[in-house]
Amino acid sequence: MTAAEIRQKYLDFFASKKHQIVPSAPIVVKNDPTLLFTNAGMNQFKDYFLGNRKPEHTRVADTQKCLRVSGKHNDLEEVGVDTYHHTMFEMLGNWSFGDYFKKEAIAWSWELLADVYGIPKDRLYVTVFEGDEKENIPKDEEAWNEWKKVIAEDRILLGNKKDNFWEMGDTGPCGPCTEIHVDCRNDEERKLVDGKTLVNNDHPQVIEIWNNVFIQFNRLKDGSLEPLPAKHVDTGMGFERLTRVLQNKQSNYDTDIFTGTIAEVEKIVGKKYTAGDDKESVAFRVLADHIRAICFTIADGQLPSNTGAGYVIRRILRRAVRYYYSYLGYKQPLLHQLLPTLAAQFEKVFPELKAQESFVQKVVKEEEDAFLRTLDKGLKRIDDIINVTKGKLIDGKAAFELFDTFGFPIDLTRLIASEQSLSVDEAGFDKEMQQQKERSRAATTIDTEDWFEVVPNNSVEFVGYTTTEANSKVVKYRKVNIKGKASFQIVLDKTPFYAESGGQVGDTGELSFDGEVAIVTDTKKENDLIIHFIDQLPINMSAVVSAKVNAERRKKIAVHHSATHLMHAALRKVLGTHVAQKGSLVNEEYLRFDFSHFAKMTDEEIAKVEALVNEKIRANIPVVIKEMPKDDAIALGAMALFGEKYADIVRVVIMDENYSIELCGGTHVGSTGELGFFKITSEAAVAAGVRRVEAFTGFAAEQYVNSEFESIRAIRGLLKNPKELSKSIENLQTENSELKKKLEKLEARQLVVLRNELLQKDEIINNVTFIGDIIEVSNADALKKICFDLKTNLNDYVAVLCANIDGKPFVALGISDTVAAAKNLDAGKIIKEHIAPLIKGGGGGQKNLATAGGQDASNLQQVIEKVKGLL
Repeated sequence: MTAAEIRQKYLDFFASKKHQIVPSAPIVVKNDPTLLFTNAGMNQFKDYFLGNRKPEHTRVADTQKCLRVSGKHNDLEEVGVDTYHHTMFEMLGNWSFGDYFKKEAIAWSWELLADVYGIPKDRLYVTVFEGDEKENIPKDEEAWNEWKKVIAEDRILLGNKKDNFWEMGDTGPCGPCTEIHVDCRNDEERKLVDGKTLVNNDHPQVIEIWNNVFIQFNRLKDGSLEPLPAKHVDTGMGFERLTRVLQNKQSNYDTDIFTGTIAEVEKIVGKKYTAGDDKESVAFRVLADHIRAICFTIADGQLPSNTGAGYVIRRILRRAVRYYYSYLGYKQPLLHQLLPTLAAQFEKVFPELKAQESFVQKVVKEEEDAFLRTLDKGLKRIDDIINVTKGKLIDGKAAFELFDTFGFPIDLTRLIASEQSLSVDEAGFDKEMQQQKERSRAATTIDTEDWFEVVPNNSVEFVGYTTTEANSKVVKYRKVNIKGKASFQIVLDKTPFYAESGGQVGDTGELSFDGEVAIVTDTKKENDLIIHFIDQLPINMSAVVSAKVNAERRKKIAVHHSATHLMHAALRKVLGTHVAQKGSLVNEEYLRFDFSHFAKMTDEEIAKVEALVNEKIRANIPVVIKEMPKDDAIALGAMALFGEKYADIVRVVIMDENYSIELCGGTHVGSTGELGFFKITSEAAVAAGVRRVEAFTGFAAEQYVNSEFESIRAIRGLLKNPKELSKSIENLQTENSELKKKLEKLEARQLVVLRNELLQKDEIINNVTFIGDIIEVSNADALKKICFDLKTNLNDYVAVLCANIDGKPFVALGISDTVAAAKNLDAGKIIKEHIAPLIKGGGGGQKNLATAGGQDASNLQQVIEKVKGLL
C-alpha cells in the first residue's frame, strides 16, 4: 500500500465504526495559552475533555498535523539522526467523547492492525498501566482483561506511570493508557532476543505504534485526582511509523512519505543518499523532515520571527540550512526548491500548502537568503573567537553569542572548533542559555490555581453581538498570579463581553454583584471558554451579575474592524488576488493589517486603496451578517483564512456581495457610513513576503488628519507662509546642501593644518616615529581621517590621536606595516585590550588602523602614555 492508501484505509475503517471524519486542525494553535503548536491529535478537542463545550459528534476520527520540538524522544537535535523521530508528523486518531470506552477501543485497535492491515500478530506487544501505590491508582485490570481476549497474555506487559499514564499538563484531564508496540527486526534477531525485553527501551526497530488513552480522571492543583463525570477515549497512531511497518522498511525515511523529497534533494545537490549514519545521510533526513514542519506551519499562518512560535520555525529552518551548507556542500538556498514536490504530495489531504505554494516558497527563500548571509558573518566571527582563544577551550559566553546573535546551534560551533583542534566550554554555554531561559520565564510566569465551580455548567453563551449588557451568573472562577501580581478570572453563563479573537482585542467594562462593582480589564478565550479578567474578587459570588461592556470603546473597535474588511477587499482589487490576510490587530485606537505581498506599495497604490475604501464608506452600505453552513459560505465567495479552524456553521460578514464577504466572528457596525473617513498612516515590511498597513478610521482618522494639517500649518509659519510650500522646502534643501559642501571644504583645510602641526610633534622611540596628541575635531570620522592621512608622510610610525567630542572620548590608532611586523603590534588588539578599558568604552578595527569610543574622557593622556609604553 502507498502512504495515501494507508491513511485512507484508517479513515474508512473508523467511518465504518460510525465515526465522523473531521479535517486536521491548523498546526498553529489559537486561543490556548498553554501551547504554541498542535503537538497531539487531541488538542483541537480539549474543550470536550475539559467540559467547556459539548461535542457535535460523540465519535470522531482524523489525521492531524502535529509539531513537536521538545519533550520525550522529540529533541530537535535528535531528528534526522535516528530513523523514526520527526518535528512535524501526522497523528491518526479516533475519539470517543463519553460514548464507547476501553472494550471497543482495544477491540478496534486489534482488528485494524491485525486483520485489516495484516501486521503479523507475533510481532505485536501491548502495555497496560501497572498502577501507582503513591497516587492510590490501581492497575488497569479492565484494559488487561480486554487485551486477554485477543492477544496472548505473555505479550501484555505492565508499564509504569511514565510510560502508561497520560496527562494533558500539570492539571486537567488524565488517565491510564495502553500502548501497542511492533517488533520490526528480522527473524534471526527476534530468535536471539525476546522482543518484550526491548519494548519501551528506545530500540530503533521495536517501536510504539499506537497509544489508546482512557481519560477518566481530573488532576487538581494540589496533585490529587478526581473521577471525571464522563469518560473519554483519545487515541493516536503515528502515521509515519505505521507506513514504515506496512511498507516493510527499516526507516521512516525509506517510505514514500519521504522518498520523493529525498530524491529531489539528490537532484539539487548532485549527491546520492546512502541511508547511513554519516553526516551526509543525516543531512538528507533533516531536510526531508524539516521542510514539512517549516512549510505547513507557514501555510497555517505562523511566519518565522525572533520570538515565540516564530522563533521555533526559524530555528528549524536554520538547522536545515546549516546541514546542507556544512554536510552537502550546498552554499545557496535549497529548501524553497522542495516546495513543489511537497505541495503536490499533500494536495489531497492538506490542500492549504498547494493553495499558498508561491507565497510559502518566497518566504522560505528569503529566510534562507538572510541566514546564509548571517552564516557567513558568523563564520568570520568564529574565526575571530578562535584567534583570541587561549588554550584549547572556546569560552561558553562566546559560543552563546554565536547562538544568540548569529543563530549558530551549539553543534555547529562544536564542529568548527574541532576542525581547529579546539573544544567548547559547553557547561558555560548551558549556563548562559539557562540564564536567558530564566529571564524569559520570569517575564512571562503565570501561576494558575484550580477553578472553583459556583454553578455546574459546561457551556457559555455569548450575547454580545446584539447587546452590550446582560444579567448572568458566575459559573466558575480562579486566582492567577502574573509576574507576581494577583488577579482573578471569572466565567459567566451568559456574557456580552467579546473575548480577544481574530485580531480584535477583548472588551473591557464592569460586572456588578448586588451593587459591588468589579472592573473587567480584559476578556480572553482559553480554547472556547470566555474569561473575564478582574483585579478584585467580589464578596457575593452567587449574586446575579449585571455585566456591562464599555460601549463607547466597543463602538470604536467595531469601526476599525469593519474598516479592515473594506481595506482587505480594496487591497485585493488594487494589488491582486494573491493578497491574503496574515495577521491583524483591531482596537479602539487604530487598525493594523498584515498581508501577503512582495513589493512596497507605491504612493499611488495607497491612494487608490484609500479612495476605494472611502467610496464604500460614502455609499453607506448595510453590513449584513448571516450564519450558514461553511460550504455554503465558501460557495457564496467568502474568504476563509488559512490557519483558522471553522465550525460547520459559520458567521459571514457581507459588505456588498460583489465587494467584501468574509468569515468573521468579530463585532461590526450596522452600515459602512458609520466609519466616517479612512486614512492609511503607514506601510512597511514585517517579514519575508508580508507587508503591514496601519490605518485610522472614524474619529481617530479625523484627529490624525487634523494633526497632520497642524504640522503643515506650523511648517508654513516657520517658512514665513510661502505661496508654494514644496518649492520653498526644495530651495531650503538646496541651500543646505551647498552650505554642507562649503563646510566640508573648510573642515578638509583644517584637517590638513592639524596634520601638518602633528608632523612637527613627532618623536623617535626605539627607531619608531611616534605621534601622540589630544586634538580638537568635530567628529570621530575626522579623527580617523587625520590618523589615516599621516601614513602618507611617515614610514616606520605609531600614531595615537585622541579627542573629547561633546564630553565623549574618541581614539584613533595607526601603525605602519613595518612596525606592526617588527614589534608584533596589532592596532585592533591594542584598542580592545589597553585603550577601551581606560575610556570605559569599546572599539576595534584592522591591524594597521583601529578606533575606539567611550564614556570617560578624563584618561586621554593616559591613553597616549599607554601606547608610548608599548614601544
